[in-house]
Amino acid sequence: MINEGLSVRRQVALPVFYKGENIGLDFKIDLLVEEEVIVELKTVDNILPVHEAQLLTYLKLSEKRLGLLINFNVNLLKDGIKRMIF
Repeated sequence: MINEGLSVRRQVALPVFYKGENIGLDFKIDLLVEEEVIVELKTVDNILPVHEAQLLTYLKLSEKRLGLLINFNVNLLKDGIKRMIF
């Protein structure tokens, strides 16, 4: 998918390895922008530590540095965006 000149992939499979072996389980990254930025989308009352931990896990497993956690269940979208760096 291409938007505004940026490459965006949806529901990107992120395989999980344990002791070097693929355990046959994949996490799903909501959006991967330019193969560098992970975007995790939520519609929850409040962003909880578990949501932040989820994004950090995706960053670690994918060896990416930058992620955005976006909660659409807010009055102003800017209040629902959290930038995370690993």
